Amino acid sequence: MADLTQSGNLAENTDPRVLRSRQMLMESLLRLLNRKEFDNISIQEIADEATLNRATFYLHYPDKNALLQAMTATRFRDLIARRGLAFTNCDGALRAIALGVCDYLAETAGCPSQLAKMPLEGSIIPVVEGMFQEGAEKHPGAPGTDQKLLSAAAAWAIFGAARRWYQTPERIPAEEMAAKIEAMVKPIFLAAST
Repeated sequence: MADLTQSGNLAENTDPRVLRSRQMLMESLLRLLNRKEFDNISIQEIADEATLNRATFYLHYPDKNALLQAMTATRFRDLIARRGLAFTNCDGALRAIALGVCDYLAETAGCPSQLAKMPLEGSIIPVVEGMFQEGAEKHPGAPGTDQKLLSAAAAWAIFGAARRWYQTPERIPAEEMAAKIEAMVKPIFLAAST
């Protein structure tokens, strides 16, 4: 689905008016989620809450699910930036991504209850896949390696392990879990690089 930083052309991604409208729509959806169930929120309500018209909503998102996914992806990217997780080299990048996913899932617990229950993989996994694909451009694997498939496998593995960690009562610290995820997922990359 549409992503705040990947949808449309470059002008749409840098035009302050476009960015402001998208931010207003995301914030209005989050406010409405504090008062109502997602299924009971209409596009008109989102637009009204954002003080925008319905046509403006449709200029940015095809439906409210796309807005929800964009909002989740943006919040995940913000968390990664806030944590200062840098991916300048391969060492530690995998652990940093795993820690970012664990932190995001834990942080989502403080969000409106239905947001915490919604499937987040549709928003987070594409962001993580993109991170791996950016890394693959800088560090190509072995000839014949399907980088998109490798990125998808690693992203799903990280998200699945992090979700299992989050759903476990009396879970270990996120940093410890990120190290475990790194140890399990790293062999996938090592096998693809030889």
